[in-house]
Formats: sequence, C-alpha cells, structure tokens
Amino acid sequence: MAPVRTACTPLPPCVVFAAGEYYHEPIDVPPGAFVVAADGGYDHARELGVQVDAVVGDFDSVHSARSAIGAETVALPPQKDDPDLLSALKIGWAHGGRAFHIYGGLGGRVDHTISNIQQLAFIAAHGGIAFLHGAGQIVTAICDAALTFPAHPVHGTQYISVFAHSDEARGVDERGLAYELHDATMTNLQVNGLSNEFVDGLVAEVRVRRGLLIVVFDAAAPLPTLVGAPAAAETLGAPSTHVSAALADRG
Repeated sequence: MAPVRTACTPLPPCVVFAAGEYYHEPIDVPPGAFVVAADGGYDHARELGVQVDAVVGDFDSVHSARSAIGAETVALPPQKDDPDLLSALKIGWAHGGRAFHIYGGLGGRVDHTISNIQQLAFIAAHGGIAFLHGAGQIVTAICDAALTFPAHPVHGTQYISVFAHSDEARGVDERGLAYELHDATMTNLQVNGLSNEFVDGLVAEVRVRRGLLIVVFDAAAPLPTLVGAPAAAETLGAPSTHVSAALADRG
C-alpha cells in the first residue's frame, strides 16, 4: 500500500480492525502504522498475524481472552455514546494517526455501515482522512479538499461515485473521469455522482471547495493524494468510557 499523502508529505498511518465483514482481500499494514482493534476486530487481526498496539471496546464480540491480548486495552461500557470504532479512531488519532485504513467496517448490518460512513466524515472534518476497505471497493470522505488519483492502467471498468454528505457541497469538480463536473453544487437530497469511471492513463481529481463529499471507488485504483484539507485538529476527544447520560431509567 502506497502511503496516503498531502501535496508533498506522507500522512501518519493508522490501521483499524473493526468487528464487521472481511472479504478475503489482502490487508496491508504500512510500516510504522499504529494498529488498533475495535472489539471483535482483534480476533481478525490475530487470525491475520497482525500485531495490535491497542484494543478498545465493550468486549461483547471478541472471542479471545482479554488476559491473552497482550496489548493496551481500553474497556468501554455497553451503554456508551460512541461506537467502538469511533473510540478506536480517537485512540489512533491520539497516537498520531491521520490516515486511517479501516477493515471490517463494510457489509453486515446496514446501520453499522452508515455509522462508519458518518465517522469518515468526522475524520475529514478534523483534517484527516479515513478509508473503509471491503468487497473490492473503498469508501472515503473529504471536507473542503481534493483527492488526486494518479494516472494508472484501467482494465475493464473502474467505478468512482461521489455523493454530498453535507446539506450542500459547493464548488465540486470531477476531472479526468468519464463524466466531468466543473464548479457544481451537489446536495444530500439528490444523486448525480453515481457510477462515474476512471479513464485509462489519466490523472483524476475530485474536489469540493465547501462541504463534505463521500467518495466510493474501485479498490483496483491507486490510493489518492489528499490536497488542501483543513489543518488537523489536535484531538478528536477522549473515548466514551462512561454510561450514556441518555440511557432511560426504567426502574
């Protein structure tokens, strides 16, 4: 896996193993990456022979004995506000990660997948980037930024789709693709960015000047460079280690 870059600097990588679906696809842990497992994601990392730096969750889906984990563990209550994956992202960010590669975050329960896509937007709004890998596709988000995909050979069809995540996404460009947009406005109530295609041998760019975009692209395409993202926040906040104040008292 090539490092994810801003215009000239590699972003510190973090690999996150979630507890969802895995698709027998290769998983590449970049050198120096901080590795976090979200609950049952630890079992998948262990099966793949990946050394984990931290494990976080309420441990309702992990089958390995906690005493045998051998990594930093952060125990969360089941009735917390943040999902396990978000706590894993917060821990990875605190350890310097700014480019997150998430496995086991697509497929399975639809509500979990939607939640995970929301978390991509959360990372983008804080000046980082996160990728959900699975089933031959990659999902990411950008905020007031651009993705530049290197020119590469395209065999068959490689799809790329773009959706507004914010109410409005202004100044949207799609260049070097089969269908092009220039300074367009997209909203989260319309679908006009589905099933675009990479073009053989062309550099491709997706840009939004104001707003949030969700971008889904074929895993056969190279990872893009992130251009013009907001300055990275110092913190994403602490993991949610307390029982939610919204929990109703039925006693």
